[in-house]
Amino acid sequence: MLAMTGFITSCNINSEKSIEKPNIIFIMVDDLGYGHLGCYGQQKIYTPNIDHLASEGMKFTQFYSGASVCAPSRSTLMTGMHSGHTSVRSNSGGTPLLAEDITIAEVLKQPGYVTGIFGKWGLGDAGTEGVPNRQGFDDFFGYLHQVHAHYYYPYFLWENDQKFLLPGNEGNKREQYTQDVITERAMDFVRSQKDKSFFLFLPYTVPHTELLVPDDSFNEYKGEFPEPAPFVSKGKHVADQPYPRTAFAAMITRMDRDIGRIMGLLEELELDDNTIVFFTSDNGGQNGGGVDLEFFNGNGPLRGRKGQLYEGGIRVPMIAWWPGKIEPEMVSDYIWTHWDVLPTLAELAGAEISHEVDGISAAHVLLGEEKTGMQAEERKFHYWEGGRAENLRQAVRMGNWKAVRLEPGAALELYKLDDDIGEQNDLAAEYPQIVKTIEDYLESARKEPRKYKPEPPTWGYPAEETGYVR
Repeated sequence: MLAMTGFITSCNINSEKSIEKPNIIFIMVDDLGYGHLGCYGQQKIYTPNIDHLASEGMKFTQFYSGASVCAPSRSTLMTGMHSGHTSVRSNSGGTPLLAEDITIAEVLKQPGYVTGIFGKWGLGDAGTEGVPNRQGFDDFFGYLHQVHAHYYYPYFLWENDQKFLLPGNEGNKREQYTQDVITERAMDFVRSQKDKSFFLFLPYTVPHTELLVPDDSFNEYKGEFPEPAPFVSKGKHVADQPYPRTAFAAMITRMDRDIGRIMGLLEELELDDNTIVFFTSDNGGQNGGGVDLEFFNGNGPLRGRKGQLYEGGIRVPMIAWWPGKIEPEMVSDYIWTHWDVLPTLAELAGAEISHEVDGISAAHVLLGEEKTGMQAEERKFHYWEGGRAENLRQAVRMGNWKAVRLEPGAALELYKLDDDIGEQNDLAAEYPQIVKTIEDYLESARKEPRKYKPEPPTWGYPAEETGYVR
């Protein structure tokens, strides 16, 4: 199958180059489950470059997304606030961050970082205060509205505040696969900023459906899997893909190849000694839409999937790589989350946080050091929520205890994750004091979200603007 294209097997360490302010690359893919990578137990999908990152860095077994769906999870990442406090809690794709929100990009600009995002934003459509260029990013290329990001052959992407046309996708043509276009632009950003400190946020859309991939990747898996009955999409704006398992696996492996290319570029530019690379997912693996979660064991031993607050919806891969600073072949069971990323990157970059956040820096774990400086006391609770007020779902982790509430007023389910990672044994009746402690916390865990009705997406229905004229 695909080799580790472009990825390094040894690190080019330059001891004369300062490592006080590292370049930061944060890769977040879309709907990749806890079990979809080889380094997390995957047996059918090939991810050699990401597996190599894990072998040369630190793999976390208890890292969590900020929410079980896309936009709220991205909002927790950007703002450092958990899903009971962050600005964007709707998954409409058009709810924007607020002008007063302070993002990772804004924090990193303080110590002089050049900031770029290439991929899927989902936190503010064109014309709103939520667009990346109004939230601290110097350069943006990709999708603004998350529903636009459902398509891999649209007629245009956004370059900052202008439409960037993809004429190879006009009408029914499929010549410019956006995964490839976005990767090339991200690599151009690295080349252009190689002499400066940069923050590259790379939120890939893979492997979110639609299930489409160019033939060179599709053919790597062709005939490898027994396919279910031919899949025909019922979505008005989603292209048909009759071989969903093949397409899904090929999409992930192509994305892995692109990560290998980026890592190879760091070596070529002699940036690999002073760049920290993170890899994670925005939420757990989904099912349906042609994605066969059970066939690929996409969430591993975890219960549930995207959209749910069981572990399968929120526990995701996290890998951190920084040669010479992060020891190789490290596996950590440290519990941290998307909302911890902002204070973590701030500490690594030497930036100050002058506003309140829910997150706690994990820099000491990455570097194998004692807690100092910005690192607060370990938090007692981790909190997640999802849904609307009338069907609000909540989850809390307290040490090894995990509580889940499926709807307002429902009794808490209680699981002991160190003994029951699959959340099969509800222990609420046996441990009423644990339930009460969590119930007491829930009384003040959240604030009501703002009321906001998104405008219709600027990229537009019907499909002629996306390139899907059937």
